[in-house]
Amino acid sequence: MKKITYKSSGVNINKGEAFIKGIKSIFPKSKKSPISAFGSFFNLTKLLKDCKEPVLVSSADGVGTKLILAQELNKHSGVGIDLVAMNVNDIVCLGARPLFFLDYIACGELKPKVLLEVIRSIKIGLSACDCSLSGGETAEMPGMYKPDEYDLAGFCVGLLDKKNIIDGKRIKKGDILIGLESSGIHSNGYSLVRKALNKNDIKKYSKKLLKPTCIYVKPVLSLLKALGKDSKCIKGIAHVTGGAYYSKVTKILPKGLGMRIDKNCWNVPEIFKLIQTKGKISQKEMYKVFNMGIGMILVVSPKQAMKVAAYLQRHVYAHVIGEIITSKKKMTLV
Repeated sequence: MKKITYKSSGVNINKGEAFIKGIKSIFPKSKKSPISAFGSFFNLTKLLKDCKEPVLVSSADGVGTKLILAQELNKHSGVGIDLVAMNVNDIVCLGARPLFFLDYIACGELKPKVLLEVIRSIKIGLSACDCSLSGGETAEMPGMYKPDEYDLAGFCVGLLDKKNIIDGKRIKKGDILIGLESSGIHSNGYSLVRKALNKNDIKKYSKKLLKPTCIYVKPVLSLLKALGKDSKCIKGIAHVTGGAYYSKVTKILPKGLGMRIDKNCWNVPEIFKLIQTKGKISQKEMYKVFNMGIGMILVVSPKQAMKVAAYLQRHVYAHVIGEIITSKKKMTLV
């Protein structure tokens, strides 16, 4: 009887070690966030000098079923950016600077060519927000995933001074909403995308469907720094992800207040119109699921709103899209 080995069970340790060497070639040793055999370090000494009451902010997220399209189309060069963006964009909503990031990759069979492409795109995402890779895990799990399948998850930690936390508690009636344009669908709603579009549509519009998520960290942190003592005029920031306008962005609102958003203040990208038409989806459902062209919303005091919009416009397309109103309804779209 032939002896059973881990390799014959579907897990190749040697291939895994070779893959780790490949990651190290993409992410050479970092003095900022050195990685040891069983964990990693991050030196906070210099950063804490500017914080009287340092607070750590954390986030964990994935890419979702956008990965199904990436795997079907064999295009993996953007999903790592998506993974980073989904985490660091959440961190910056509280006013925090992302410090370090960890990734988790699970697959049915370790395919270095594909997964190293993913790792390279993670590096691109991290470079876009000056965040360090501080480790991660790659798990080969035959039986849990098919040979060509993989899944991604990420974890990020950021830092800010307690006095600078942006949590929406100071939002008042009359505050202005400034929307930052998205690059497209980002990383939410792909279960509906796959339901609405057929295989030919997905192939034809693959470039738009797989366009990476915008990373808003640098524009937002640059804005807060430029405002200095006036940064308190930024009262809330919402990352437009799953749940979109009706159940995501409204989470930052105090009781008794609502958002009134004018949909005519920006141009909805054509890819959303295609999905709506092909899938015969109601407009309300579209705004419940997708960002519809706005990936992040800032709530700003009226006196500083135009100044903030003008500053952001130098870094990302920004629009005044609405205001805060007294309302039992959290969201009013007109």
